[in-house]
Amino acid sequence: MSDTEKHAHSATGHDPDTPEYTHPTGGWGSLGSLLRIAGKEAPGGSALRALARQNKPGGVMCTACAWAKPAEPHTAEFCENGAKATLWELTKRRCGPDFFEKHSLSELRDWHDYDLERQGRLTRPLRYDAASDRYLPVSWDEAFAGIGRHLQRLDPKSTVFYSSGHAGLEASYLYGLFARLYGHNNLPQSSNMCHETTSVGLNKIIGTPVGTCTLDDFDQCDAIFFFGQNTGSNSPRFLHTLKRAVERGCKIVTFNPVRERGLIEFKDPQNPVQMTVGKSTKISTEYFQVRPGGDIAAMIGMIKLVLDAETAAPGHVLDRAFIDAETDGFEAMKQAVSTVTWPEIEHASGLTREMIGRAADIYLGARKVIGIYGMGLTQHVHGFQNLAMLVNLLLLRGNIGRPGAGISPVRGHSNVQGQRTVGIAEKPKLVPVDKLEEMFGFTCPRDEGLNAVHACEGLLDGSVKAMILMGGNLVRALPDRERMEAAWPSMDLTVSIATKLNRTHLTPGKASYLLPCLGRLEEDVQATGPQAVTIECSLSHIYGSIGKADPISDQLKSEVAIVAGLAKATLAPNPKVLWDEWTADYGLVRDLIERSYPESFRDFNARMFEPGGFYRGNSARDRDWQTDSGKANFTAPTVLTAIGAEEAEGRMTLVTLRSNDQFNTTIYGFSDRLRGLSGSRDIVLINRADMARLNLREGQEVTLVSDLDDRVDRRVPGLTVTPFDLPDGCVAGYYPELNVLIPLSYHDKTSQTPASKGAPVRILA
Repeated sequence: MSDTEKHAHSATGHDPDTPEYTHPTGGWGSLGSLLRIAGKEAPGGSALRALARQNKPGGVMCTACAWAKPAEPHTAEFCENGAKATLWELTKRRCGPDFFEKHSLSELRDWHDYDLERQGRLTRPLRYDAASDRYLPVSWDEAFAGIGRHLQRLDPKSTVFYSSGHAGLEASYLYGLFARLYGHNNLPQSSNMCHETTSVGLNKIIGTPVGTCTLDDFDQCDAIFFFGQNTGSNSPRFLHTLKRAVERGCKIVTFNPVRERGLIEFKDPQNPVQMTVGKSTKISTEYFQVRPGGDIAAMIGMIKLVLDAETAAPGHVLDRAFIDAETDGFEAMKQAVSTVTWPEIEHASGLTREMIGRAADIYLGARKVIGIYGMGLTQHVHGFQNLAMLVNLLLLRGNIGRPGAGISPVRGHSNVQGQRTVGIAEKPKLVPVDKLEEMFGFTCPRDEGLNAVHACEGLLDGSVKAMILMGGNLVRALPDRERMEAAWPSMDLTVSIATKLNRTHLTPGKASYLLPCLGRLEEDVQATGPQAVTIECSLSHIYGSIGKADPISDQLKSEVAIVAGLAKATLAPNPKVLWDEWTADYGLVRDLIERSYPESFRDFNARMFEPGGFYRGNSARDRDWQTDSGKANFTAPTVLTAIGAEEAEGRMTLVTLRSNDQFNTTIYGFSDRLRGLSGSRDIVLINRADMARLNLREGQEVTLVSDLDDRVDRRVPGLTVTPFDLPDGCVAGYYPELNVLIPLSYHDKTSQTPASKGAPVRILA
């Protein structure tokens, strides 16, 4: 059997001898999963009330994914994972000082991540005591004063202010302002580890750092092309949009190394007919199991076929008027594509020419096309070229900048995009620094700050002395985790603003504080009364959110109040910087955001509760290309695979996955229902042909080791070999457990996004 035939084998159908979930996404399986989590957390009536208001105008915005909230919501406008996040936040479990009296941090390091978070909500501020190896209670005043003294002694540029992507626009704006008033632009964010390739790549190609689509486009498109995104687990509410599109005749083509159930079949839990006697909805018209990193080759193949069709029917395939008037670089791209042979394309993609031809036929038959992608495109060494080829494909027929068409990355954390919009960015060119200086009477730092990778490099070389974390579990989320975990305690100061205990809190710096914050679902009452916060979804709409649940402790502060408290304790007084007034009334912070970003946030306070959110606009959607060329740019490919390591005998490509019982680093349980897996997360997935080739047997315990020659030994032992339907040469396992195997230096060349979807490894039996 040839390489192409072997690689194509897994794309032709499911291996019946491997685990599989045979039911639709959604349906009774989804409801059963929710009942299981609810039984564990026993959250009470507040969770039911929160779910009834979730993602609705005037309600509370989900703390999980960043998918859009429709103007006319369903009765239950939440998904399985969104409900799990709500139940997890409103748990009755508490993790207070009494817990830390019983457990040292050394003891807790042996606990599973799941068990750490399952202790429940943090109830009061805590300070690490090295003598007892425990967190001890501390007052808010003492915590703020202690942190402030440490920050005053440090060079501001040796400190890092990280944000997880959860906090609202108000806290995020103030956090960025605090950093710049203090004297640095070291503002890495969770986007650095997932979609920074989008922010950098799309900005370079079409002049916007975000996608161009709105929900209305999905009601008009003729075809949707999916690359490397698992909707069923990561953004399940999107399935309602896809179901409607399919039912009106839209065709969906999916490229993914893993056959994810959400893009195969869906049963709407809110449709009584489908839940009883009706059939489920088939989502993907075509589903191709492309090799990890092979999307570039697959898209080059489609582009070649589109160009061939234009040659056969000149003037009837390409949108020449659009290409000539609105784009640059077409001829160079065309020439580069023409030199690539079909055997090269088939080998790199793992797909046959006939398969790619079926995808190209759907593209050619569609007048309006949307390109969807997730971290399967961004988390690669050549992630930029992944995005560039998708943009190339769309530009050929004018599929950016008109209704029913466009490019649409699907973001993860609920406000990860919005935080960037209001200034959580290490690049000062993305921030209106002149306006900030005018508004607040200070000199803003102009040097580029540290992103996540550069911050980690600074941690390893000793130049980073302090880390302030607004949410997240950064030690667990980072690549090269063992090296990061070992270096973390060397810092002079670590501060975590958090709702629950996690692995990062077990690696304190020389001085360390845990600051418990309100969750978004809880009522936030300040001096002027109850407050609302705002977020931005993946489709660039802004929504107001009001929590109503009773706070789990009277010792909690909001993220806005914590940022203000830290800033007041650190910075000299400034008559133009009114931390107390802003904490008392978040509407004043929104006024500041509007003054700073008037085009995006016009009439912010008045519009924040518009049904469906208000759209802040997108230049590329209007074909106003904010690029160096002033046009949308075609890109000539220079590689055929996004993998940053060459093929070698015995070398496998690792793809990291999230389970159905997981959101980012939060583990809700040990079921990966939608892949037919459950139990231990310490597994390595591999197809049976590769098992035979490597002389492995099902259930065998093996070690995965990194196969990059940088003189660092990275390995994860104790993984159980589990047969699974994957392309040849590919293994898969769970994030964050396998982050150990992703070198810090192995990242996208343009954005430094860790290449977690295509790392070279070997299996040691």
